[in-house]
Amino acid sequence: MDFEPLFNGKDLTGWSVIPRSYGTIWPGGPDVLDVVTDFPADYAEQAALHPAAWSVEDGAIVGRQQPLGSGYGGYLITDEKYGDFELTLELNPDWPADTGIMLRRRPDSWHGLQVLVDHRHSGSIGGFFGNGLGSFHAVPFALTAQLDSAGNAIGLREDDPATSAEPFTPAKAELLDYAATVDEFLAVWRWLDWNSLRIRCVGERPHVTTWINDVKIAEVDLATLTAPNYDADAVAAFLGTAGHIALEVHDNDPVLGTDRWAPDAACRWRNLMLRRL
Repeated sequence: MDFEPLFNGKDLTGWSVIPRSYGTIWPGGPDVLDVVTDFPADYAEQAALHPAAWSVEDGAIVGRQQPLGSGYGGYLITDEKYGDFELTLELNPDWPADTGIMLRRRPDSWHGLQVLVDHRHSGSIGGFFGNGLGSFHAVPFALTAQLDSAGNAIGLREDDPATSAEPFTPAKAELLDYAATVDEFLAVWRWLDWNSLRIRCVGERPHVTTWINDVKIAEVDLATLTAPNYDADAVAAFLGTAGHIALEVHDNDPVLGTDRWAPDAACRWRNLMLRRL
């Protein structure tokens, strides 16, 4: 089949705005907000009131916190579900802006597989996080900002374990069927510019592969993945064989605060094209 546009370049037809929510850490498990007690007591109520601001600017979808610096995030989610597919898009995140593309996402909870675009200190781009699927963190490397003499961010470099907020470990890469090196990624990433992301998602328990600027970055197989609190059968039954695709504006959670999403930050997405497989 041919590629079809997910975004018409003019408005958000085919997409819906939903607040950032949490839920169980795995199907049937404890709730995130019961385990991570540093969230405000009225987090869920406030998050529902501040679902991020989504607009179309110069032919691109733009996501920001609502209002700027509020600390609350949200999702822009497709109205349609997708099963097996190949998705291509271009993205341009500010620094820091922790975002991602969710696959097989449920419309009524935070559960789904996230392709990470953690464009922030100790982040990873092109790896995976199991939102509500056991919170596995399957990434090939971790990144941080390269700073100039005045302390301004001017590019990306490998994260330093001594100063990391979320240390990379070999165990995270071992969850992957394929992991690019950090040097392979850094050689093609364009700082504060447009970068292409390609995602291939196939299978009932999906096998997902990512490419950044045509360089293969990571590959994970949810049929064979072994991780704490991850049950392939339970996840497959819970998510089903198709789900929504969603773009993310992250909140400023208790772990990283504004180092996760700067008060005036935005992320931009354009040329979203999908081919059903």
